[in-house]
Amino acid sequence: MPQQYERKQHDGETLQAVIRRQRPCVAILDLDGTLVDSNDAHARAWLDAFREAGFADVTFDLIRPLIGMGTDGLLPRAIGVRRESELGHRIIERRAHLFTSYYLPGITPFVGTRALLIRLRRQGLKLILATSGSEEQTANILSIAGVSDLLDDVVTEGDAIHSRPHEDLVEVALARAHSLRESAVLLGDTPYDVEAGRRAAVDVVALRCGGWNDGALRGAVAVYDDPRDLLYRLATSPFSPVRSVEQVPALPMWVEPRQAHGA
Repeated sequence: MPQQYERKQHDGETLQAVIRRQRPCVAILDLDGTLVDSNDAHARAWLDAFREAGFADVTFDLIRPLIGMGTDGLLPRAIGVRRESELGHRIIERRAHLFTSYYLPGITPFVGTRALLIRLRRQGLKLILATSGSEEQTANILSIAGVSDLLDDVVTEGDAIHSRPHEDLVEVALARAHSLRESAVLLGDTPYDVEAGRRAAVDVVALRCGGWNDGALRGAVAVYDDPRDLLYRLATSPFSPVRSVEQVPALPMWVEPRQAHGA
């Protein structure tokens, strides 16, 4: 039976709120900035690659807000170069080498990351990682994060035509999980995650640990500081079995049985 409670409206009418328990079946998880503290490292690797390619005017402040996009979106916005071009391929390969060689060793998971994923699995959720990174890069970061054994599937940039903020990665994750979009929740840290979820009609829970404030994350159904904060408040989060509240009319007042019989 659904839980029920009563409250008064301003006009005195009593409404009965019926809490419908709809347990989420799938958690679609972003990686960088969500499970691991890697957004700054990605920005610095891109900056190094751009400057080596002759784009001396590119700054960290220009690149950092673009982290969370895939290469198909970041390259044109940062330097006006298409991913498919020869120069684009060369920069992507160089950035990958720089990231793996110099920045990957300094990346760490956020506190609470593994504990959060364990808790979600215990609730019966499938865990599908969906990231804009390459397959090789994702494997390297997951090795550091120490959560590969908790994931049911991994979706990377090569599995979709377009990366975030497009919804392609989310759609692939839903298909891999054999899930309805109403039964999934996306966990991310960027406005691009929020936009991708909106386009796919999937609720998004956002984390501030990736570097964006609440204004930038507008559209998320809930915002938390980091994985540990979400873990502590999981019972009241969108990952909880309590998913929605519907207001339905109830009796205007309670009548004691004796009064009803004229006693």
